[in-house]
Amino acid sequence: MSFESRQTRAPHPYDPDRAADGLAHFPGLAAGLHDLIAGAAGCSPYLAGLMAREAGWLRDAFDDPEAAAGAEFATVAALPLDQLAPGLRRAKARIAALAGLADLAGVWPLETVTGTLTRLADTAVDVCLRRLVAAEIGRGRIPGLIEEDAAQAGGMVALAMGKMGAHELNYSSDIDLICLFDETRFDAADYADARAAFIRVTRRLAALLSDLTGDGYVFRTDLRLRPDAAVTPVCLSMASAESYYESVGRTWERAAYIKARACGGDIAAGERFLDTLRPFVWRKHLDFAAIQDAHDMRLRIRDHKGLHGPLSLPGHNMKLGRGGIREIEFFTQTRQLIAGGRDTSLRVRGTCEGLARLAQAGWVAPEVAATLQAHYRAHREVEHRLQMIHDAQTHLLPATDEGFDRLAAFMGTDAARLRADLTARIEEVHALTEDFFAPGQAAAPMDDGFGAEVTARWLTYPALRSSRAVEIFKRLRPEIMRRLQEAAKPDEALLQFDGFLAGLPAGVQLFSLFEANPQLTQLIVDIAATAPALARHLSRNAAVCDAVIGGGFFAPWPGPDGLRASLDAALAGVPDYEARLDAARR
Repeated sequence: MSFESRQTRAPHPYDPDRAADGLAHFPGLAAGLHDLIAGAAGCSPYLAGLMAREAGWLRDAFDDPEAAAGAEFATVAALPLDQLAPGLRRAKARIAALAGLADLAGVWPLETVTGTLTRLADTAVDVCLRRLVAAEIGRGRIPGLIEEDAAQAGGMVALAMGKMGAHELNYSSDIDLICLFDETRFDAADYADARAAFIRVTRRLAALLSDLTGDGYVFRTDLRLRPDAAVTPVCLSMASAESYYESVGRTWERAAYIKARACGGDIAAGERFLDTLRPFVWRKHLDFAAIQDAHDMRLRIRDHKGLHGPLSLPGHNMKLGRGGIREIEFFTQTRQLIAGGRDTSLRVRGTCEGLARLAQAGWVAPEVAATLQAHYRAHREVEHRLQMIHDAQTHLLPATDEGFDRLAAFMGTDAARLRADLTARIEEVHALTEDFFAPGQAAAPMDDGFGAEVTARWLTYPALRSSRAVEIFKRLRPEIMRRLQEAAKPDEALLQFDGFLAGLPAGVQLFSLFEANPQLTQLIVDIAATAPALARHLSRNAAVCDAVIGGGFFAPWPGPDGLRASLDAALAGVPDYEARLDAARR
């Protein structure tokens, strides 16, 4: 279908003179396209320049924008090494102009816009890797490899991380890459030479994409998400990367790998590497400790960027600030980390798709997921307009009234309506996400002296030997003590809870589970007060608590037949007797 037949909107020209200059390159346009070109040129000096430069190509692309983009990707994939720098920059100009206009006109939804920009990045990375590795092989600098090995980049792969990994690139995104090579393809004697060659390839790849020439740049390329980036080379062996993640990998790196995918070079080797990281990313049991890690990350970002305090629209950071894009991403990824180890349906890369899967699995209320999806798309649209104006890597709302007037015109509205809409969306995102990461203050205990002799020894227990466990338990303790005091026999309940706590081998995961699910705290207190044998079993088998959170535990009793059917379904795919026993116990 043609561009014009799908157009639903157009920006208002903020600068009439620039609008007229832009239209001069496109005589004889239909009314809808006329308004689109005028609005785009009148609001964005960057788009005005691209449209002037690629007017002929764009006029043809308006007949079938998807086919035009596909043809451009095919041209990029066929570029020889000596034409990569100019050819990639020409393709970037064309795809950026087409995607920008398709976005402004409502011809493409957000997912198609970001997917098209991401496909350009994928194609660029892949062709660069293959050509650069082929050149190294041709010079005899990668021992043991022959010309045919260049088709798989000699075992080298680029992993797309972040927005690129999720097919969510925006107009001025960096692309985050982790470059690795398959060391099993090389003898020990050849390893050092191969490693040095792949490091050279990675550096040249970054330069081809990032260097600013007379034709512009392709993508700013960030290689700092690799393991221990301050001390490691820009390309690592897969074995060394795997060893790092297994030994010292952190929660933020687990979250980063939710979106990771192989995007260039030896895709099969990259997928094998990602398979080896599944146990690192996706924990076997419900991982509520990830909530505190994500909250700590949010606070560090806010501290570093000076983003604390009440909302003020001028200069507000739409990505990292209060109620911004990152809040929605953290909310989604953290819940995926919590439950994705047990529910493979949650292992998706896209933010909106992640929210949809979480709602389907019962981890997020459907209305909350729908609201956050709508706000995420709206936030990304604002982010795109901000970046399109001058091709700037910015996420900041304008600091002046004139800037807001331009942004509002670019979005086809007026400044007052834009301010009201932004304020409402930002505040609602903040309200929906903040409580998840920052639980409220627990109520004070009813009697500060209750059980002092018993509670005095709690800090000596294995479950409270780490400072992090102590910190979480300190927040839980007032509510636990209050509930114990409300038991029919408070002193007996306290002693049984003490036995439960003493039997725990570790505390961070379980205490995080309690903090995120207050109803579980009440359940454990009830069990301690009425069924001490069960409390002792739970202290030795804390993972059983996952069943309370992961399903309809608090739903009405299904009856014997319903329970048998549920058990049959749970055991259907379990391969052996021991595993079936474990599944039945859970």
